[in-house]
Amino acid sequence: MADNTLDSLFSRMGRFPDVEAPNLQAWDATDKLLLDTAVDVLAAGALHPGSRLAVVGDRYGALTLGALTLGAFNPDAANPDANSDAANPDAAGSGARPVRVHQDLITGERALRHNAAKLGITGGFEQHPLGPGLLSGAKVVLLQLPKSLAELDEIADAVARHADPGVVLLAGGRVKHMSLGMNAVLERHFSEVQPQHARQKSRILLARGPKPTTGAPPFPVTEVNTELGLTVCARGAVFAGTGLDIGTRFLLEFLPRMPQARHAIDLGCGTGILAAMYARSNPGSRVTATDQSAAAVDSARATAEANGLAGQIVALQDDAMGSLPDASADLILLNPPFHVGAAVHAGAGVKLIEAAGRVLAPGGELWTVFNSHLHYQPALQRLIGPTREVGRNPKFTVTASTRKSSGV
Repeated sequence: MADNTLDSLFSRMGRFPDVEAPNLQAWDATDKLLLDTAVDVLAAGALHPGSRLAVVGDRYGALTLGALTLGAFNPDAANPDANSDAANPDAAGSGARPVRVHQDLITGERALRHNAAKLGITGGFEQHPLGPGLLSGAKVVLLQLPKSLAELDEIADAVARHADPGVVLLAGGRVKHMSLGMNAVLERHFSEVQPQHARQKSRILLARGPKPTTGAPPFPVTEVNTELGLTVCARGAVFAGTGLDIGTRFLLEFLPRMPQARHAIDLGCGTGILAAMYARSNPGSRVTATDQSAAAVDSARATAEANGLAGQIVALQDDAMGSLPDASADLILLNPPFHVGAAVHAGAGVKLIEAAGRVLAPGGELWTVFNSHLHYQPALQRLIGPTREVGRNPKFTVTASTRKSSGV
């Protein structure tokens, strides 16, 4: 019954506003395994129906909406059919507790709300930052394992620090992306970590018995980059941590050749290194550091503050600059992603290039660094305007594209 219910639910979910493509879907086998395991934990009597549930890393809403549809954590709803009114948490009765969910990406937050509306689910969940508002009193936490051990460390610390002492953490992932290092991270925060049997190439790590926490949370991490003379701050979820990724390093070589802008944007800012370095070199410029990741925006804001640049840099969580006006920037710096989740896909980079074409003022410039094999030049020519190669090394290409005037 549960399998049929989840299959029906998942088949109607999409990834919007994230990239949609035939080889990309809004759920995976880990979502189903996490939900099934949570139901099994309840059935074993270790917890009671209605236990406070928190969800972390729900990519497009499959875990949150699946839990609501199954009714496993609502004492007034017993496995409703996904097509029935009972699947709507508003119809579950006054005893229903909302599922609390944290998604680092703003696209994930919006996808959850969009999928809920499409499925007719009009309530039953709350979206929170990672912290006590999300985890206080939680007895079950469902986690899609992140790619980085640092992000897992930050999440595990938060669960151990804020959740109910009897919490059960179910952390799941695709076997090919899991490592023994994940077990070791969880063992630092929980007295019991039990790997479960794999199913359909996914596996669950069950953790319980949170260890006492002392002192301040370990994130964000702060480190001085001596190469740049810059203090870098990083939350666990940020790509490359406090380090300098090699694409950004190569783009920074061309910083002296970039124009001085009234308004510059670091698009996909990560820890804000590009924003900080440009702002420091151009004290008359206003800089926006923007990313779809809440962890990245928080890191970029902290990096700006640590380097005395908070008055010059604004950090903004957004999806491809959607909240910024047309023709409002003179310069955009971009180190585009080449993955969408675990899949190699150029769609995310093209989406950002298209957004840059809208936000750049006529005559404004987009400076881009990318893996040379991705061949972004045709998209840059089409969506921005005349594009010149300003640098190339064995792995990366740096281009500068000039926004065409309207009607040209």
